[in-house]
Formats: sequence, C-alpha cells, structure tokens
Amino acid sequence: MPGSRRQILRDLLADEAVRSISRRYFVSNGFDGTLTCIGIVVGAVLSGIPDGLTVIQIGLGAAVGLGTSALWSVWEIERAETKAEILRLERAMLIDLDDTRIERSHRGERLVHATASGLGPTIGILIPLTPFAFEGALLSMVEAGAISVALGVGILSVFGAYMGSISGQRWYVSAARMGLAGLVVTGINLLLPG
Repeated sequence: MPGSRRQILRDLLADEAVRSISRRYFVSNGFDGTLTCIGIVVGAVLSGIPDGLTVIQIGLGAAVGLGTSALWSVWEIERAETKAEILRLERAMLIDLDDTRIERSHRGERLVHATASGLGPTIGILIPLTPFAFEGALLSMVEAGAISVALGVGILSVFGAYMGSISGQRWYVSAARMGLAGLVVTGINLLLPG
C-alpha cells in the first residue's frame, strides 16, 4: 500500500465520524448475525440434527450470506451517498473532484464502513458456532447448543456494554438489554411448534 493510501487509512481511522458510522454498521449487523446464529442453533438442536458438523455447515452458509449482504449493501449505499456528496461539492465549487484527496478519502471511508459491516455478522455467527466443533468428542448436541446460545448472549451483551460505555450510559444495563434479545430469540424458538 503506497504511503499516501496508508496515510489516508490512518486519517480515516482517526476520524470519529468515520469510526462512529463503522461502529454502527458493525454492531447492527453483528447483532443480526448473532441472533440469526442463535435461531439456527436452537432450531438445529430441536429438529434433531445428529451432528455438530452439520450445524457448522448451516451456520457457515448463514455467515457467508449475511456477511456478503452486509458488506455489499453498505458498499453500494455508501457509494451512492458519497457520489451524491461529491456531485454537490463539484457543483458548488465548479470543479471536477475525480482522483482528488477528497474522492480518495470518500472511497476509503466506503471501504472502512463496508469492512466493518461485513465483519459484524461474520463474527456474530462464527463465535457461537465453535462449540459444535467439539460435539461428539467433548460435548453432546444439547450441551453444544446451550454453550452456543450462551456465547451468543455474551456477544450481544458485549455489544451492549460497548455501546453503553461510549454513550455514557450504564454499560451493564445496556449489556443486559442487548443480551435479553438472545434469550427472547431462544425462547421463541423453543415455543415454536415442531
């Protein structure tokens, strides 16, 4: 990466506005991914899927789908928004901003936002799936499922604690609110017929 690109990336990561938007994408899509994984896990265990490998394969499919969706949609959303902003600037300044620092900076912002957006659900799915790698050797399907749900609720709680701490709220209240969503999804899945 040439020095100017490295400097642009450093500047972007130092910019609170960029970090704020990326943080929102990461947590929002991480929340979606984690809840999706909890639903997959509970459904898999209740439906009698016989082995952890199958649950992992299903979960990986969800990680690919949600991760790609999050990355791609944010890339396109940010592309349209930044292009519109550049067009407004060009009209106001009566100059072409192609291949300028402003245009490169916007492209960099788009990359940072899309990457954060895609990482959120991927992490939110992969971490709760890990107990199923030990199914059969160390854990039963039910034990792997229970640990997986606990990990998912833990991830949601970490998201909540983090968001609570940066907003000056009581981090433990925010953690409990976010973690509760995982328990609600678990409960609803347990109550579903079948």
